[in-house]
Amino acid sequence: MFNKILVANRGEIACRVFRTAKRMGMKTVAVYSDADARAPHVLMADEAVRLGPAPASESYLQAELILLAARETGADCIHPGYGFLSERESFARACAEAGITFVGPPPHAIAAMGDKIESKKLAKQAGVNVVPGYLGEIADTEEAVRIAGEIGYPVMMKASAGGGGKGMRLAWSEQDVREGFEATKREGLASFGDDRVFIEKFIESPRHIEIQVLGDQHGNIVYLNERECSVQRRHQKVVEEAPSPFVTPKMRAAMGEQAVALARAVGYHSAGTVELIVSGADTTGESFYFLEMNTRLQVEHPVTEEITGLDLVEQMIRVAAGEPLAFGQSDVGINGWSIENRVYAEDPYRGFLPSIGRLVRYNPPAASEAATASSPASPSSSPRRRGSIRADTDGVADAAFLDPRLRGDDREGAGQAQPQTDQAIVRVDDGVAEGGEVSMFYDPMIAKLITWAPTRDAAIDAQVAALDAFEIEGPGTNIDFLSALMQHPRFREGRLTTGFIAEEYPDGFHGAPASAELLRDLAAIAAFAATAQADRSRRIEGQLGHRLQPPADWVVRIGGVDHAVHVSPDAISVDGAPLEIGIEYTPGDRLIEAELAGEARLSVRIAPTRTGFRLTTRGASHVARVLAGRFAPYARHLLEKVPPDLSKFLIAPMPGLLVRLDVAAGDKVEAGQPLAVVEAMKMENILRAEKSAVVKTVNAAAGDSLAVDQVILELE
Repeated sequence: MFNKILVANRGEIACRVFRTAKRMGMKTVAVYSDADARAPHVLMADEAVRLGPAPASESYLQAELILLAARETGADCIHPGYGFLSERESFARACAEAGITFVGPPPHAIAAMGDKIESKKLAKQAGVNVVPGYLGEIADTEEAVRIAGEIGYPVMMKASAGGGGKGMRLAWSEQDVREGFEATKREGLASFGDDRVFIEKFIESPRHIEIQVLGDQHGNIVYLNERECSVQRRHQKVVEEAPSPFVTPKMRAAMGEQAVALARAVGYHSAGTVELIVSGADTTGESFYFLEMNTRLQVEHPVTEEITGLDLVEQMIRVAAGEPLAFGQSDVGINGWSIENRVYAEDPYRGFLPSIGRLVRYNPPAASEAATASSPASPSSSPRRRGSIRADTDGVADAAFLDPRLRGDDREGAGQAQPQTDQAIVRVDDGVAEGGEVSMFYDPMIAKLITWAPTRDAAIDAQVAALDAFEIEGPGTNIDFLSALMQHPRFREGRLTTGFIAEEYPDGFHGAPASAELLRDLAAIAAFAATAQADRSRRIEGQLGHRLQPPADWVVRIGGVDHAVHVSPDAISVDGAPLEIGIEYTPGDRLIEAELAGEARLSVRIAPTRTGFRLTTRGASHVARVLAGRFAPYARHLLEKVPPDLSKFLIAPMPGLLVRLDVAAGDKVEAGQPLAVVEAMKMENILRAEKSAVVKTVNAAAGDSLAVDQVILELE
């Protein structure tokens, strides 16, 4: 086994690898850029080495500097994490040449699967179903238009070396190809150093399902069930779950066998993922096609860990050290259900635009006791519990399991995973801390929220409760949106496609709908909080006269409706009806835990406003105006400030680089016409005209760095 491991990555995945490595008794080495000098992954490691400036191209993508750091610190293996150099065949080969073990697949397998064009050819040769398309090199936009027409719309344009949702464009028409082909090439070059693009048929009503494979250096390869990753936005996964609500045992076996056949064909070992596109319209399960193979650990690997009980990072390390797998395919089972939500620094209320800045407050929901039982290195995240693997009893198997309580002293049957709880479990994988920065240089993911429960519905309910309790202040986040997804009837029914978000939120996200019962509960909470604040105010020393009693009657306007709320020491009524609710609140609290009828609990994030409170729960923020009953009748006389008309300005929706400006002063533009392209978080965003107009002035030029809400041009 290795003595010291260097993680050639940052953030959440670096912390994730360090936790397992420390548990295995290994020393750890972090690398960092200037932007990450005080990041949690740096502080967690035993040693840390600076790579260079903040841009990834000058730090985390510098293979020579990483290898130098490994030699100087005496690291005998390197784990690449995901992204950055994780799928660079040249990096894996350089590690081997330097005598440092690469914790991942062999270089030839990375090369074979890393090229999306060549990998499809290999998959076809291995007997794997592939999507119809054109796998040759495409010279220019005109050739792309011709090929797309021959395949038949809709088509998907993909960067050959792409991944993680970058370098992908869906085209429904020739115009889409003309607008998107060059942008796809640029994204591929910027993110992966390769501007080749291929085009394939887009499967309508598609589901994105992937198979986790794991192989050792002795020819043993197994598949660890599937993950459903259909809930995506702009081809970036948002929600993942295991198992899939769509996949039957027969489908699982067919998909898994093809995934193993492909891995075997390229001499694969370590953890890897075979991604498939599945026709949701074909309930036979036979219409599944190979998309790509990711030759690395996936972001969504925790959900597989949760239903199998395996620590995939540990498995990768043991395989890299030459150990054989301690179990076979017949030992792999499924225990319960797990769901992962990716918490991003983006604003769903502004078209999911990237958001950066300081984490003024970061307080994730408490991880369940079982989730942290064997993870002293981190208070907020660790994969530990249950499992559904049967393994040999030679001592190697035990180390593969997440929960130490699954490993008894009785050697007979050691490693046999048994459910330890029927209660939902919460796990948070993160690599940030309060006071840290969400930088424009890297991926905007803040954390991964993972839940496990015996059933899918229970795992979903656990997500909703955990999201309600997740406190983040500073950059905008997608927490409300994730909660809305979890509550959506279509999601709960499992009727998913990769177009789910676009289909259900065609006009953008404006908060999850709130029931009349929820608004009534929130009105009671707002009135109770106002009473508590009034009670504190009356206790201030030095006031004239006798101390006043706090008002008992309040009028709370929420959702455009006024509610009369009466608060007494032992009861609360709303609109004359008693409400069975238990509330505990002290002025200054940021989170209220309310107990509702039927033992239900409601977590509400609360923040004061000038006339009441902002209450955030169940996927939406609600502004509650709270007035004492005797003052409320006069509220109708107050003037409301009308917001200014900003439609004549093209405003930068996020901080970024102005890559292209398509118009000049005096140009006439039509609604929907592209005006500018802003690059942020390695993604290009096309800004379009909202109405027909004439460009009056241009206030920025291509190449300028833009601040959020900066005026790019003015229309008239």
